[in-house]
Amino acid sequence: MKDKETLASLSRGLMMTELSTMSLLPTETSPEYRYNKTGCQIHSLTNVILNGVTVLICLFGLVGNGVILWLLSFFIKRNPFTIYILNLAVADLSFLLCLLVCFILYTVESLFCFYKFQQLLRFFLPLVLFTHNASLYFLTAISVERCLSVFYPIWCRCHRPKHLSALVCALLWALSCLVTGLMSYFCYFHATEHCPMSDIAMYVLDFLIFAPIMVLSNLILFIKVRHSSQQRQPGRFYIVILLTVLFFLVFAVPFGIQRFCLDFNNVNIPIEICNALASLNSTINPLIYFLVGSYRKWWFRGSVKVALQRVFEEHADSRVNREATRTDTMEMAN
Repeated sequence: MKDKETLASLSRGLMMTELSTMSLLPTETSPEYRYNKTGCQIHSLTNVILNGVTVLICLFGLVGNGVILWLLSFFIKRNPFTIYILNLAVADLSFLLCLLVCFILYTVESLFCFYKFQQLLRFFLPLVLFTHNASLYFLTAISVERCLSVFYPIWCRCHRPKHLSALVCALLWALSCLVTGLMSYFCYFHATEHCPMSDIAMYVLDFLIFAPIMVLSNLILFIKVRHSSQQRQPGRFYIVILLTVLFFLVFAVPFGIQRFCLDFNNVNIPIEICNALASLNSTINPLIYFLVGSYRKWWFRGSVKVALQRVFEEHADSRVNREATRTDTMEMAN
């Protein structure tokens, strides 16, 4: 009896391993793919175009995030928020790089029937999830920190620990590594009965804890700024956070939903589209920084360095801080 239960558990674990692996590959879930007599895949034109577009998006994103990393590391004045943005850029760049490597390995395998990269794919696929989860965690931390800076500006300026941002980023990297590592161990590398539980734990952490906190923080921040600013324009960094979170919800969340549906409901959502949207999410952030930072009277002008300085340096968003400070002072006086 115990042997039968063990075999059943291992079978379920193996099934979860196959589904989890397929959910990140660009073509395994598509019914449009067929195989010829030699066992090589026959690619549809639509999926080839989508995969090619995704590769181009990844290349542009690598350049954009690389520029952001370079400028934030050497030319932009450090403050608590630039540390978060720096780590977010690292996560986005790593996600695009790992996704691009997976595309290259898969393309070589499928076009030339050279199926020798399975071990490499098993290594890079968890890295895709690791960096994707880290991006969500950093966006949540940025949203919460910005919300606190608007509601409690005096505490943030006078009593906030100096290295809090670096500590939070280190903890979030560790959390993403722990969650993805456990899921990879139980699902990718060892087909065990713990695979479904580790997968569920990751989805609960992403979609029921971090994502709602991120959305709620931005909703509260939006209401607070709109209520207190009256006729004043919101600061650039506030706009950057709002746009970044909005694009993450539109472009990156389908990537996680696709994996969840395939793992537990066997619902076939085109992974090519989800990959393209996820890569676009990690690519668009540098463009948001530049456009918001260089926007002046309907003209976009100035260098990328100047645009980033306008967005991320303390004085660039001082109006919202002064406004929040005045609001808190009036509340304390009353």
